Amino acid sequence: MGKPLLTIAIPTFNRAQFLKVALDQLCQELTRVEPGMIEVLICDNASTDETSLVITRAAVQNHAIRAVRNIQNIGSDANIAQCFDLAMGHYVLVMGDDDILVDGAVEWILNRAQHKDYGVIGLRSYGFDFDFRAEHPGGSGRTTTYRTPGGLLVAIGPLITLISSCVINKRLIATTKAAEFCGSNLVQVHLVIRAALAGERSLYTSHYLVACKRNNSGGYAFFDVFVENLISILNQYIGERLPRAAIRSFETRMLLGFYPFYAMRARRDKSTLPYVMRSRLSARFGRRWLYRLWVDPITWLPRPMAIAWGALVTTIGRSITGDLRRGLAFAWNRVRRATPRPPRQEISLFRD
Repeated sequence: MGKPLLTIAIPTFNRAQFLKVALDQLCQELTRVEPGMIEVLICDNASTDETSLVITRAAVQNHAIRAVRNIQNIGSDANIAQCFDLAMGHYVLVMGDDDILVDGAVEWILNRAQHKDYGVIGLRSYGFDFDFRAEHPGGSGRTTTYRTPGGLLVAIGPLITLISSCVINKRLIATTKAAEFCGSNLVQVHLVIRAALAGERSLYTSHYLVACKRNNSGGYAFFDVFVENLISILNQYIGERLPRAAIRSFETRMLLGFYPFYAMRARRDKSTLPYVMRSRLSARFGRRWLYRLWVDPITWLPRPMAIAWGALVTTIGRSITGDLRRGLAFAWNRVRRATPRPPRQEISLFRD
């Protein structure tokens, strides 16, 4: 049997409960796919919970699943890189262990990957709290082909940082070793850019195909990673096919809807000192009027005013960048769940 067309690779560590939900959905999706088209690779980073049992039971259900268990925790970056480097597919989608491909998403990816050779296939995502089907934003979208990496970069925006949103053509960058990019918390950004540069075309869809569990990540300094590290990585690839103008347009999109939201959340949750946040942002964007007008006030206004201003500009910015539907769906689902909920009980993943 030849190599699979697509590898869905999942790095995981001590999140058996979320991994089980993701694998249950994925196994259901695989029943609609011709055998041999997909491999599912799971890299377990020496988990100490029920992860091994979750993987074993899923592998019994579908033989496309292949598992690798690290003898010790090698870190998030290295585990993501390992997923890519060990993948056998022509295309590779590294999925977060708490992210879910919605109904029909696997078939959608395969249909595009079979007919044309893309550098990157970008997938739009949305956040969910409890039920990824009930909380889907709905609506229709469009699928666009981009002949330049810069066009893809501007279209995909902050999703370039989300591993679950980027299907990467590994065959085009077969000599690239993902392990060399560890240390930035953004291994995937290098891979996406390199595949986009190597391909004649890339694809991005505004259909919502990936559901991401909200508020379920961390362990890194957000403004170090998504300001300093991210922009530094992009600048490494400035050249004929990734012009400076494309990076500036990408930054504009980030300043409109991405950075305001996370700055507002940092002030709300008191998770980052305002002066630390401001120093990272102003070092990169201090000369841009959009930053000074739009984002900077969130870092220095009194906390209640900063949160209010952040909410306002986030709403406007995400409307401009096409994320209004997602925001409305988020607000509606929160309203629906406004009634008091019973205390959460711990339950076993498995019952006899």
